[in-house]
Amino acid sequence: MESKIKLLIVDDEVAFLNSIAKRLELRDFNVTKATNGQEALDAAKNDKFDLALVDLKMPGMSGKELLEYIKREHKFLEVIILTGHGSLESAVECTKLGAYSYLPKPYELDRLIELLKEAYQARLKKKFENDQKRMELISKIATGDSALGIMRRLRELDDEVK
Repeated sequence: MESKIKLLIVDDEVAFLNSIAKRLELRDFNVTKATNGQEALDAAKNDKFDLALVDLKMPGMSGKELLEYIKREHKFLEVIILTGHGSLESAVECTKLGAYSYLPKPYELDRLIELLKEAYQARLKKKFENDQKRMELISKIATGDSALGIMRRLRELDDEVK
């Protein structure tokens, strides 16, 4: 069983991407790299990630656009925006769109790791609370209908997760 935090890093600056990936792999993160938004979308479709570290300014799909997609399609994936082109306005906008945090480049590695751990804890908490609500709903369903009605509601509930 995988115990490392699964991290997707998206940055169009390949040298920076390789450097930060290596530094985080040495600190026990399971890192997948993407050099643009489309690569990141493909990776997110094919694998489940705990966290994403996304550059704001990239050619093609921006980090903001990628953030919007990720938050829409991957309910529990926490995103940290890492950018060398930050502004208060873009930080507020990304936070409103669901970014866990916003960190300017150059960054301090210790601060980044602290943020990643905090974001992972927030992800676990959200997932646990969601699972708890789901179990309560299943309990209510199981006691309130015919066998066929129970099966129908459980299938509907299962379809919501997909």
